[in-house]
Amino acid sequence: MSTLDSSASYQDSPPTIYFDGTSSRRRVVALTFGDALDISEDGASLARWAYDNIRQGDSPAGTLRASCLSAPSLARLEIRDQALATELSSRCGRLHEHRTDGRAIAKIVGWSLAAVVSIVAVVLFAIPLAADRLAPLLPEAFERRVGDASDVQIKAIFGNRDCNNAAGQAAYTKLLTLLRGAAGLDLVAVQSSVLDTPVPNAFALPGGKVYLFNGLLAKAQNPDEIAGVLAHELGHLKHRDNMRGLIYNGGTSFLIGLLFGDVTGSSALIFASRTIVTSSHSREAEEGADTFAIDVMHTLGRSPKPMGELLFRVTGKEGDDFSIMASHPLTEDRLKRMTAEDRPPSGPPLLNDREWAALKGICTGAGKSGTPGKK
Repeated sequence: MSTLDSSASYQDSPPTIYFDGTSSRRRVVALTFGDALDISEDGASLARWAYDNIRQGDSPAGTLRASCLSAPSLARLEIRDQALATELSSRCGRLHEHRTDGRAIAKIVGWSLAAVVSIVAVVLFAIPLAADRLAPLLPEAFERRVGDASDVQIKAIFGNRDCNNAAGQAAYTKLLTLLRGAAGLDLVAVQSSVLDTPVPNAFALPGGKVYLFNGLLAKAQNPDEIAGVLAHELGHLKHRDNMRGLIYNGGTSFLIGLLFGDVTGSSALIFASRTIVTSSHSREAEEGADTFAIDVMHTLGRSPKPMGELLFRVTGKEGDDFSIMASHPLTEDRLKRMTAEDRPPSGPPLLNDREWAALKGICTGAGKSGTPGKK
């Protein structure tokens, strides 16, 4: 048996430090090398480690850090004296084997699984719940600012070319007035116009702005088809789907911004506008807007089936990434649903033949405003 007492020669060599794994107390100890390694402090035995159970851990230069498989997982020795380190290494044949502590591994796996479950729960439940609860509480002034910023993005992408042929504008105003009345929306709060772009699409922006693209209008065969699409977009406004999606897509960073009032800054508006323009509504939001459109058309005594027929016509022929169907539920399913809701007309036509022709030609002649586009 040999005894090397690091504490007795503290001034001549660095001490050996021991942590018992149950407290944060730092102990200066002596090591006795016999049948096993004895660790003692002031003559009192603290631990006895079998050599085969001792493993080396990650250590800084000049230090041997050792642990024991039979000791608490956090127990360790820190040996800075090279003579002690050499003596221990010579006796521990398995010193450099990887330590496989089943309890420690189980804890790591358990906490990792818990972290994954927590992240999934936040993504699937917490953020959508927060979006549903917070969206109706956002100030209208902020929503209008986001809408204005998104408006700039829309016109930058599709061209700043509003169509306002006088006769066509009168027909469009009549159609929108009927739809807004049936939808129970403030006539002043909702603003809408037709953009002269061949893309078959329609957009609803926060704050009450709705855009109908001439590319979609050109593919429509009757007023009820366009009315159904516009009613769908009014449904997004009514449900504040843009703001709900903004919170959901922005995630926790945007929620923190809301909490601390950072949403009034220009950076938040830029983020919000880009998110709205580039992201899509959830399937639930689309189905809710479809339900809203069906109810509006029924209120007007018209069928929602033409809307489904227009959407099927657009997606069947185009498949354009910017088309109105790019992020919506399957067109066949929507057409089937709207066909099931088909009823014989009980209300007057939304537009007469002359008004419909004028609306179709709203982007012709001198009625364009903004930057002229090439034809």
